[in-house]
Amino acid sequence: MNATQIIDAMYNNDPFSKWLGIERIEEEPGKCTLRMTVRKEMLNGFDIAHGGITYALADSALAFSANAHGRKCVSVETSISHVQQVREGDTLTTFVEEISLTNKIGIYHITIRNQFDVDVAHFKGSVYRSDKEW
Repeated sequence: MNATQIIDAMYNNDPFSKWLGIERIEEEPGKCTLRMTVRKEMLNGFDIAHGGITYALADSALAFSANAHGRKCVSVETSISHVQQVREGDTLTTFVEEISLTNKIGIYHITIRNQFDVDVAHFKGSVYRSDKEW
């Protein structure tokens, strides 16, 4: 399977990514650019996007990027820093950098930017690469 076929298989069985309204822009092994627009039901009590929204977007980008190499991967450690408020109507885009890829571990940095090309979050994720092929 190629990267797009793998991500198709993952996305088609991923109701949460669909709920987020993720648009797939670019996909290749180790890199997946995703875009979504923040909706009212994604806001918290401060009228800004709940932190879980940017986290979930980055987590999907991590999963798609890592798995696109052709081996089934799962996250083992993730973290996020929110550096700018996200508001209703903002369009968010992921930028994935594959930092390290070994036989068993992949490490990724994901930057999320808004429609003004301003960084709103920085995500780091590590995945375990199983021996199972897609």
